[in-house]
Amino acid sequence: MSTEGDIKADRNADIKANIKIVPEAYDAGQIWVIKIGSSLLTRHGKGLALDLIADWAEQIVELRRSGIEVVLVSSGAVAEGMSRLGMSKRPQSLEKLQAAAAVGQMGLIQAYESQFQTYGLHTAQVLLTRDDLRNRERYLNARGTLKSLLELNVIPVVNENDTVVTDEIRFGDNDTLAALVANLIQANTLLLLTDQVGLFDTNPRTHPDAMLIRARQADDLGLDDMAGEGSALGRGGMITKIRAARTAARSGANTVIASGTASEVIRELAAGRCTGTILFSDKMPLVSRKQWLAALPCRGSLHLDAGAVRVLKNQGSSLLPVGVVSVGGEFTRGEMVSCVGPDGREVARGLVAYGHDEAAKIAGKSSQEFERILGYPGDEELIHRDNLVLAVN
Repeated sequence: MSTEGDIKADRNADIKANIKIVPEAYDAGQIWVIKIGSSLLTRHGKGLALDLIADWAEQIVELRRSGIEVVLVSSGAVAEGMSRLGMSKRPQSLEKLQAAAAVGQMGLIQAYESQFQTYGLHTAQVLLTRDDLRNRERYLNARGTLKSLLELNVIPVVNENDTVVTDEIRFGDNDTLAALVANLIQANTLLLLTDQVGLFDTNPRTHPDAMLIRARQADDLGLDDMAGEGSALGRGGMITKIRAARTAARSGANTVIASGTASEVIRELAAGRCTGTILFSDKMPLVSRKQWLAALPCRGSLHLDAGAVRVLKNQGSSLLPVGVVSVGGEFTRGEMVSCVGPDGREVARGLVAYGHDEAAKIAGKSSQEFERILGYPGDEELIHRDNLVLAVN
């Protein structure tokens, strides 16, 4: 009698045996961001998978020698720290999480450095926070550092700075970080290596008849219904990968979700063959400032009427307060806000010229009324078109 494990193994073998190239010759481009997930990297918390790290390093070295630039975004610091500290469950307290991240980061970087040193390459640890991508000057500094490291033939290993930043541990995930790094360096391909074959139409762990999604547009809203929950060790799941693909698509990058344990997965993709799921971008790369805007986290929302939505989409105009129905959240002047249409979908996002209190007062009003309402004339635009970027979908 076949066990559940035998059935799953047979089914995975069948999937791999029947994979077709989608498309026939996928061009992965010359700049890649490769993200490796926690569960994959630590074999679900059992300690760093050094054999897998060695295999990935070998394949990445081949990419570099062929002229492809690579930035690694690596999860695993907290999971490795838990393993080193003998923790069986992810800590609940912030301090314990930060301690685990600090301990685990040492082992993580040592593992990457030792493997790449075998091939005469150096690695560099780059710890980023959302603040680094929110501030224009720090954004450009981070970009310049990564570009310089690549020019020096160094492999950057990027991670969130979990040891000091509180909201990154509670709410962040490295799928999102990887997508923002893809925006930052104008990558062609974002490769998300995970412990799953790819994205399925339903959860393959509970539905034996689940079908692998071979290729979709990143902005396909039907993908959201297919996403499942993340593991106990990682902070993301398929839903974060879909959202990351949409973020990467803003700067024209395609996203590939594939199994990190699949044989020669990186080599295969470099040769134009994908063994996972490709989520395509249908957007032309944004100019540098627009990429920065797209990378910023939103602090609030502006709810627009249908007329304002049409103007933003079709005319490329600034957003005027007269088209705003209501204001959500708390934000200050100069922060990023999301512009939402009547259907609840994001239309655009941009740097707002007023704080949330003042924005609420002038919502739906014409500029002639600003001085009476605010006590001073104020800016005519709520968001200037130079500070506005349209949503992918």
